[in-house]
Amino acid sequence: MTAGGGAASFEIVAEGLRFPEGPIAMADGSVIVVEIQRQTLTRCWNGRTEVIAHLGGGPNGAAIGPDGAVYVCNNGGATWVERNGITYPAGIAADYAGGRIERVDLATGKVDRLYDRCGDHPLRAPNDLVFDRAGGLWFTDFGHDLPRQRDKSGIYYAAADGSKITEAFFGSLGYNGIGLSPDETVVYAAETLTGRLVAFDLAGPGEIARRKGRFPGRVVATMKGEPREYFDSLAVTAAGNVCVATLLAPGITTIAPDGSHDKLETPDIFTTNICFGGTDMRDAWITFSGTGKLAKTRWREPGLRLPFNA
Repeated sequence: MTAGGGAASFEIVAEGLRFPEGPIAMADGSVIVVEIQRQTLTRCWNGRTEVIAHLGGGPNGAAIGPDGAVYVCNNGGATWVERNGITYPAGIAADYAGGRIERVDLATGKVDRLYDRCGDHPLRAPNDLVFDRAGGLWFTDFGHDLPRQRDKSGIYYAAADGSKITEAFFGSLGYNGIGLSPDETVVYAAETLTGRLVAFDLAGPGEIARRKGRFPGRVVATMKGEPREYFDSLAVTAAGNVCVATLLAPGITTIAPDGSHDKLETPDIFTTNICFGGTDMRDAWITFSGTGKLAKTRWREPGLRLPFNA
Protein backbone atom coordinates (compact mmCIF):
# COMPACT_ATOMS: atom_id res chain seq x y z
CA MET A 1 0.00 0.00 0.00
CA THR A 2 1.28 3.47 -0.77
CA ALA A 3 1.52 5.91 2.12
CA GLY A 4 -0.82 8.65 3.14
CA GLY A 5 -3.07 6.64 5.43
CA GLY A 6 -2.93 3.03 6.64
CA ALA A 7 0.25 0.94 6.42
CA ALA A 8 3.50 1.67 4.60
CA SER A 9 6.98 0.30 4.14
CA PHE A 10 9.96 2.57 4.73
CA GLU A 11 13.37 2.47 3.09
CA ILE A 12 16.07 3.85 5.40
CA VAL A 13 18.09 6.24 3.26
CA ALA A 14 20.50 7.41 5.96
CA GLU A 15 21.11 6.66 9.62
CA GLY A 16 23.48 7.77 12.35
CA LEU A 17 22.16 11.32 11.96
CA ARG A 18 21.86 13.49 15.05
CA PHE A 19 18.25 14.62 15.21
CA PRO A 20 17.68 15.32 11.50
CA GLU A 21 14.95 17.70 10.35
CA GLY A 22 14.13 20.02 7.43
CA PRO A 23 14.60 17.60 4.50
CA ILE A 24 15.00 19.06 1.00
CA ALA A 25 14.69 16.72 -2.00
CA MET A 26 17.28 17.86 -4.54
CA ALA A 27 17.12 17.44 -8.31
CA ASP A 28 20.30 15.32 -8.30
CA GLY A 29 18.64 12.68 -6.09
CA SER A 30 20.31 13.71 -2.83
CA VAL A 31 18.41 14.92 0.20
CA ILE A 32 19.70 17.78 2.34
CA VAL A 33 18.79 17.84 6.03
CA VAL A 34 19.74 19.79 9.09
CA GLU A 35 21.13 17.87 12.06
CA ILE A 36 20.00 19.88 15.05
CA GLN A 37 22.12 18.12 17.67
CA ARG A 38 25.19 18.02 15.41
CA GLN A 39 24.58 21.67 14.38
CA THR A 40 25.17 21.01 10.68
CA LEU A 41 23.60 21.18 7.24
CA THR A 42 24.15 17.71 5.79
CA ARG A 43 23.69 16.04 2.39
CA CYS A 44 22.49 12.42 2.26
CA TRP A 45 23.74 10.86 -0.94
CA ASN A 46 23.92 7.25 -2.20
CA GLY A 47 24.04 5.71 1.28
CA ARG A 48 26.51 8.21 2.71
CA THR A 49 26.33 11.60 4.37
CA GLU A 50 28.54 14.65 3.99
CA VAL A 51 28.54 17.91 5.94
CA ILE A 52 27.86 21.00 3.83
CA ALA A 53 28.26 23.54 6.63
CA HIS A 54 28.66 23.83 10.39
CA LEU A 55 26.11 26.35 11.65
CA GLY A 56 26.25 26.11 15.44
CA GLY A 57 23.19 26.73 17.57
CA GLY A 58 20.23 24.62 16.48
CA PRO A 59 19.54 24.49 12.72
CA ASN A 60 15.88 23.49 12.68
CA GLY A 61 14.37 23.93 9.19
CA ALA A 62 15.69 24.42 5.67
CA ALA A 63 14.50 25.46 2.22
CA ILE A 64 15.96 26.35 -1.18
CA GLY A 65 15.69 30.07 -1.91
CA PRO A 66 15.36 31.99 -5.18
CA ASP A 67 19.16 32.21 -5.56
CA GLY A 68 19.71 28.45 -5.14
CA ALA A 69 21.13 28.81 -1.64
CA VAL A 70 19.73 26.98 1.39
CA TYR A 71 17.99 29.15 3.97
CA VAL A 72 17.94 27.84 7.53
CA CYS A 73 15.87 28.54 10.62
CA ASN A 74 18.24 28.34 13.61
CA ASN A 75 16.62 28.00 17.04
CA GLY A 76 19.80 28.89 18.91
CA GLY A 77 20.49 25.46 20.38
CA ALA A 78 19.17 22.88 22.81
CA THR A 79 20.34 20.40 25.44
CA TRP A 80 19.90 16.70 24.74
CA VAL A 81 19.33 13.42 26.57
CA GLU A 82 19.24 9.83 25.32
CA ARG A 83 16.92 7.17 26.71
CA ASN A 84 16.62 3.64 25.35
CA GLY A 85 18.16 4.60 22.02
CA ILE A 86 15.95 7.67 21.52
CA THR A 87 17.39 11.19 21.51
CA TYR A 88 15.23 13.85 23.18
CA PRO A 89 15.57 17.64 23.13
CA ALA A 90 15.58 18.65 26.78
CA GLY A 91 15.67 22.44 26.99
CA ILE A 92 17.49 25.56 25.91
CA ALA A 93 21.27 25.33 25.43
CA ALA A 94 23.58 26.78 28.07
CA ASP A 95 25.35 28.83 25.36
CA TYR A 96 22.10 30.00 23.71
CA ALA A 97 22.64 33.43 22.13
CA GLY A 98 19.38 33.94 20.26
CA GLY A 99 17.64 32.60 17.17
CA ARG A 100 18.32 33.60 13.56
CA ILE A 101 17.70 33.05 9.87
CA GLU A 102 20.81 32.00 7.95
CA ARG A 103 21.79 31.55 4.32
CA VAL A 104 24.16 28.76 3.24
CA ASP A 105 25.99 28.83 -0.10
CA LEU A 106 25.91 25.22 -1.30
CA ALA A 107 29.05 25.63 -3.41
CA THR A 108 31.28 26.99 -0.64
CA GLY A 109 29.51 26.21 2.65
CA LYS A 110 29.68 29.89 3.60
CA VAL A 111 27.08 30.86 6.20
CA ASP A 112 25.58 34.35 6.40
CA ARG A 113 23.21 35.59 9.08
CA LEU A 114 20.26 37.43 7.55
CA TYR A 115 18.00 38.14 10.53
CA ASP A 116 18.18 37.79 14.29
CA ARG A 117 15.42 40.23 15.20
CA CYS A 118 12.27 41.86 13.90
CA GLY A 119 12.30 45.52 14.83
CA ASP A 120 12.96 45.75 18.57
CA HIS A 121 12.18 42.10 19.19
CA PRO A 122 14.87 39.39 18.98
CA LEU A 123 14.03 36.14 17.26
CA ARG A 124 13.83 33.40 19.87
CA ALA A 125 13.67 30.03 18.10
CA PRO A 126 12.92 30.12 14.34
CA ASN A 127 11.65 26.69 13.41
CA ASP A 128 10.34 26.16 9.87
CA LEU A 129 10.17 28.11 6.60
CA VAL A 130 8.72 28.17 3.10
CA PHE A 131 9.24 30.44 0.09
CA ASP A 132 6.43 31.83 -2.04
CA ARG A 133 6.68 32.31 -5.80
CA ALA A 134 7.53 36.00 -5.29
CA GLY A 135 10.72 34.92 -3.48
CA GLY A 136 9.52 35.97 -0.03
CA LEU A 137 10.23 33.85 3.02
CA TRP A 138 7.53 32.79 5.47
CA PHE A 139 8.82 31.36 8.75
CA THR A 140 7.67 30.46 12.23
CA ASP A 141 9.35 31.36 15.51
CA PHE A 142 8.37 28.60 17.90
CA GLY A 143 9.84 30.24 21.00
CA HIS A 144 11.48 28.42 23.91
CA ASP A 145 10.20 26.53 26.92
CA LEU A 146 11.87 27.90 30.03
CA PRO A 147 11.75 26.42 33.55
CA ARG A 148 8.77 28.54 34.68
CA GLN A 149 7.51 30.26 31.53
CA ARG A 150 7.12 29.85 27.79
CA ASP A 151 7.74 32.26 24.94
CA LYS A 152 4.82 33.13 22.72
CA SER A 153 5.19 32.27 19.05
CA GLY A 154 4.90 34.18 15.79
CA ILE A 155 4.75 34.00 12.01
CA TYR A 156 7.07 36.25 9.98
CA TYR A 157 7.64 37.24 6.36
CA ALA A 158 11.03 38.34 5.12
CA ALA A 159 12.99 39.22 2.00
CA ALA A 160 15.60 36.67 0.92
CA ASP A 161 18.32 39.34 0.67
CA GLY A 162 18.11 40.32 4.34
CA SER A 163 16.60 43.74 3.62
CA LYS A 164 13.17 43.49 5.26
CA ILE A 165 11.32 41.45 7.86
CA THR A 166 7.75 41.89 9.11
CA GLU A 167 5.70 40.24 11.84
CA ALA A 168 2.58 38.78 10.21
CA PHE A 169 1.05 37.36 13.40
CA PHE A 170 2.20 36.92 16.99
CA GLY A 171 0.74 35.28 20.07
CA SER A 172 0.47 31.51 19.50
CA LEU A 173 1.36 28.78 21.99
CA GLY A 174 3.92 27.44 19.54
CA TYR A 175 3.79 27.52 15.74
CA ASN A 176 6.04 24.91 14.20
CA GLY A 177 5.52 23.76 10.58
CA ILE A 178 4.49 26.24 7.90
CA GLY A 179 3.36 25.85 4.29
CA LEU A 180 1.41 27.52 1.49
CA SER A 181 -1.65 26.33 -0.41
CA PRO A 182 -0.97 25.59 -4.12
CA ASP A 183 -2.53 28.92 -5.18
CA GLU A 184 -0.71 30.77 -2.36
CA THR A 185 -3.90 32.28 -0.98
CA VAL A 186 -3.52 30.50 2.37
CA VAL A 187 -0.58 30.01 4.73
CA TYR A 188 -0.86 27.04 7.08
CA ALA A 189 0.81 26.76 10.48
CA ALA A 190 0.94 23.69 12.72
CA GLU A 191 0.58 24.48 16.42
CA THR A 192 2.53 21.86 18.33
CA LEU A 193 1.19 22.02 21.86
CA THR A 194 -2.49 22.06 20.89
CA GLY A 195 -2.26 19.65 17.93
CA ARG A 196 -4.03 22.20 15.73
CA LEU A 197 -3.61 23.10 12.08
CA VAL A 198 -4.40 26.79 11.57
CA ALA A 199 -5.05 28.50 8.22
CA PHE A 200 -4.52 32.20 7.54
CA ASP A 201 -6.09 33.64 4.40
CA LEU A 202 -3.74 35.98 2.54
CA ALA A 203 -4.47 39.38 1.05
CA GLY A 204 -1.16 39.34 -0.86
CA PRO A 205 2.47 38.24 -0.50
CA GLY A 206 3.36 38.45 3.19
CA GLU A 207 0.01 39.93 4.17
CA ILE A 208 -2.51 38.05 6.31
CA ALA A 209 -6.10 39.08 5.63
CA ARG A 210 -7.72 40.54 8.73
CA ARG A 211 -10.93 39.00 10.02
CA LYS A 212 -13.45 40.25 12.53
CA GLY A 213 -12.29 39.55 16.06
CA ARG A 214 -8.84 39.27 17.60
CA PHE A 215 -7.60 36.12 15.85
CA PRO A 216 -7.09 36.31 12.07
CA GLY A 217 -6.71 32.56 11.55
CA ARG A 218 -9.16 29.68 11.40
CA VAL A 219 -8.66 26.23 12.88
CA VAL A 220 -8.76 23.55 10.16
CA ALA A 221 -8.39 20.51 12.44
CA THR A 222 -7.46 19.59 16.00
CA MET A 223 -6.01 16.24 17.04
CA LYS A 224 -7.65 14.61 20.06
CA GLY A 225 -5.92 11.25 20.17
CA GLU A 226 -4.57 9.42 23.19
CA PRO A 227 -1.67 9.59 23.74
CA ARG A 228 -1.72 13.25 22.78
CA GLU A 229 -0.74 13.99 19.19
CA TYR A 230 1.61 16.95 18.87
CA PHE A 231 2.28 18.61 15.52
CA ASP A 232 5.72 19.32 14.07
CA SER A 233 6.60 20.33 10.49
CA LEU A 234 4.46 19.92 7.38
CA ALA A 235 4.36 19.69 3.60
CA VAL A 236 1.51 20.38 1.18
CA THR A 237 0.41 18.14 -1.68
CA ALA A 238 -0.37 19.28 -5.22
CA ALA A 239 -4.07 18.82 -4.45
CA GLY A 240 -3.81 21.10 -1.40
CA ASN A 241 -3.84 18.52 1.40
CA VAL A 242 -1.56 19.26 4.35
CA CYS A 243 0.70 16.46 5.60
CA VAL A 244 1.78 17.15 9.18
CA ALA A 245 4.50 15.21 10.98
CA THR A 246 3.02 14.10 14.29
CA LEU A 247 4.92 13.44 17.51
CA LEU A 248 4.53 11.01 20.46
CA ALA A 249 1.59 9.18 18.81
CA PRO A 250 3.83 9.19 15.75
CA GLY A 251 2.93 9.43 12.11
CA ILE A 252 2.06 11.74 9.23
CA THR A 253 -1.42 13.21 9.60
CA THR A 254 -2.90 14.26 6.26
CA ILE A 255 -5.52 17.00 6.60
CA ALA A 256 -7.80 18.15 3.78
CA PRO A 257 -8.82 21.83 3.58
CA ASP A 258 -12.26 20.84 4.93
CA GLY A 259 -10.67 19.38 8.09
CA SER A 260 -11.13 15.68 7.32
CA HIS A 261 -7.97 13.71 8.03
CA ASP A 262 -6.28 10.35 8.24
CA LYS A 263 -2.92 9.17 9.52
CA LEU A 264 0.02 7.06 8.43
CA GLU A 265 1.69 5.53 11.49
CA THR A 266 5.48 5.64 11.79
CA PRO A 267 7.92 3.88 14.16
CA ASP A 268 9.74 6.89 15.70
CA ILE A 269 8.03 9.03 18.37
CA PHE A 270 9.93 12.02 16.98
CA THR A 271 8.63 11.86 13.40
CA THR A 272 9.31 15.51 12.65
CA ASN A 273 9.32 16.38 8.92
CA ILE A 274 8.23 15.26 5.47
CA CYS A 275 9.16 16.50 1.99
CA PHE A 276 8.27 15.39 -1.53
CA GLY A 277 10.35 14.85 -4.65
CA GLY A 278 11.10 12.50 -7.52
CA THR A 279 9.97 12.81 -11.12
CA ASP A 280 6.31 12.32 -10.21
CA MET A 281 6.58 14.10 -6.81
CA ARG A 282 5.33 10.96 -5.03
CA ASP A 283 8.60 10.08 -3.30
CA ALA A 284 8.25 11.14 0.34
CA TRP A 285 11.23 11.56 2.64
CA ILE A 286 10.45 11.54 6.37
CA THR A 287 12.79 12.33 9.26
CA PHE A 288 12.79 9.86 12.14
CA SER A 289 14.64 12.25 14.40
CA GLY A 290 14.69 10.35 17.69
CA THR A 291 16.53 7.41 16.11
CA GLY A 292 18.57 9.57 13.71
CA LYS A 293 17.21 8.21 10.43
CA LEU A 294 16.00 9.54 7.09
CA ALA A 295 13.31 7.29 5.59
CA LYS A 296 11.72 7.13 2.16
CA THR A 297 8.32 5.85 1.05
CA ARG A 298 5.91 6.22 -1.84
CA TRP A 299 3.00 8.61 -1.28
CA ARG A 300 -0.53 8.13 -2.61
CA GLU A 301 -0.64 11.56 -4.30
CA PRO A 302 1.95 13.98 -5.66
CA GLY A 303 3.46 16.56 -3.38
CA LEU A 304 3.44 20.23 -4.28
CA ARG A 305 6.52 21.24 -6.26
CA LEU A 306 8.14 24.14 -4.41
CA PRO A 307 9.03 27.27 -6.40
CA PHE A 308 12.84 27.04 -6.29
CA ASN A 309 13.47 23.29 -6.06
CA ALA A 310 14.58 22.77 -9.67
